[in-house]
Amino acid sequence: MDMRKTIILTVFACLFTLANAQESELRFNQYGKLVNRTPLILENRDGILVFESKNQDYRLWFDIRVQTDAQFFFNDKLNDIGNGTSIRRARFATKAQVTENWYGEIDLDFANGILELKDAIIMYDFLNGLTTRVGNFKERFSMSQTASSRYLNFMERAMVVTAFAPSRHIGWDVAYSMPWVLAVGGIHFQEVEDAETRMNVEDNNKDFGRDEGYSLTGKLVTRPFGHNRDYTLHLGGAYSYRTQKTSIAPGDYSSARYSTRSLSSINRKKYLDTDLIPDFDHEQLNNIELAGFYKGLALQSEIINSRTYRKNNKKPLDFGGFYVQASYILFGGRQVYNADEGEFTQPDKGKKWGDIELAVRYDYVNLNDKDVFGGSAEGFTIGLNFYTTRNVKFQLNYSYLNHDRYANGKGKLFVGHDVEGNLTKNPNQVADAAGKAGNDYSSLGVRCEIDF
Repeated sequence: MDMRKTIILTVFACLFTLANAQESELRFNQYGKLVNRTPLILENRDGILVFESKNQDYRLWFDIRVQTDAQFFFNDKLNDIGNGTSIRRARFATKAQVTENWYGEIDLDFANGILELKDAIIMYDFLNGLTTRVGNFKERFSMSQTASSRYLNFMERAMVVTAFAPSRHIGWDVAYSMPWVLAVGGIHFQEVEDAETRMNVEDNNKDFGRDEGYSLTGKLVTRPFGHNRDYTLHLGGAYSYRTQKTSIAPGDYSSARYSTRSLSSINRKKYLDTDLIPDFDHEQLNNIELAGFYKGLALQSEIINSRTYRKNNKKPLDFGGFYVQASYILFGGRQVYNADEGEFTQPDKGKKWGDIELAVRYDYVNLNDKDVFGGSAEGFTIGLNFYTTRNVKFQLNYSYLNHDRYANGKGKLFVGHDVEGNLTKNPNQVADAAGKAGNDYSSLGVRCEIDF
C-alpha cells in the first residue's frame, strides 16, 4: 500500500514538474491552440506608446485624441446664437503592423456621449509604393477632408469641404505613391455612422429592395519638384461619380440634400441648406488642389464643384466653392508634408518650449442654382496655433461669417426686414439693401487638444 502511494505521488510530482517546465516555454490561446511567442520592446515615440518586435515585423500602438472646444458669438442682429462648450472629439484608435505587409486599424469616437465607428481598416503594402486597403475609411478626394483633425490649421474645415467632400464610407481602394506622383482609385459604398443611419440602410433594403449605392472616386497628385524636408509643390485633381445611398430615410430616397454648419460645431444652426431636392439621379464631384510649403510657410487651396443630375428632364444643378489658406511658423519651426497621403501633418517646432503658427483663411460656398436656393456664405478666419509638445496643442480662431439672404436654414431663420421693418424669414420679402440682408456675425473659438 505504501509502495502504491509512493508511485502515485511520484507520478504526480513528475507531471507537475513537466507542466511547470512547459508553462515557462509554451503558451496556448483561449481555444487551446499553441501560439508563437515574440518578445516586444516598449518605447515612447514622440509621446505615443509603441510595442514593437526586434525585427520590426510586428508593431502595436494606441492613438488617443481629446479635443475640448469653447466658442463665443458676436454681433448677430437677426438670430440669437448661444455660446457654449463641447467635447469636439474623443478618439481611441488601436493600430497594428502585424507583418511587414499587413496593417490593421480600428478607430472609435466617444464625443458628446455618442459612440461612433470611424476607421476600420485592413491594408496590404506591396513594399514598392503600391498599397491597397478595404474597410471603412475616408475617400481620397479632398486633402483637407482626408487630413486628420489632429493636424488641421483651423478648428473647423472650410465650408465647401464640409458641404461636398465625401468622408468615411465602406470601400476598397488602391494607391500608388512615389516622390513625384500619388495616384488613388477606389469604389465606396455605405456610410457607417449612428443607429439611425444603420436603420435607414436596413429599411431601404428590407422594405424596398434598394441597393446601397456606390461611389467611384479617383485622385491624381503631381509633385513637379519632388519632395524634401525644406519644400514641395502639390498639384492635385480628383473626381467622384456618386449614386444614391440608402443611408437616408426611406421617404427621402430619390432626393439629394446639401448643407453645412458655418465653421462651428457649437452653433447648431444650419444657415446653408438646400432641403430635399427631388428627382435625384446621380452626382459628379470635381476638385482641384494647389498646395506647397517652403520651410515654415505653407499654402493650400481647393476648388470643389458639384453637379447634381436630375430625372424627368430637369436641368442639372451646379453648386460649389473654394478656400485659400496660408500659415507660417513664427519661431523657426518647419512645415511637414506627408507624401504618401498627400497632406500636411504636424509641424516640427523651432524652440524647446514649442512654437506658434499664424494661419489665415478665406472660404466661400454657394448652394444657389436655378430653382434651388440653399444660400451662400463667405468666411474669414484668423488662427493661432500653439504647439507646446508633440502631445499638446492650443488653438485660437477668430471668424467673420457673411451669409446671403437665401441662407435661412430651410425657412427657419430670419434673413432681414420687410418693407414694414419687421423681421422676415422669406428672402423674397427682404427690403434691406443689397449686401445688408442675411446673417452676419463673428465668433471666437478656443480649443485644447491632447494626443497620446
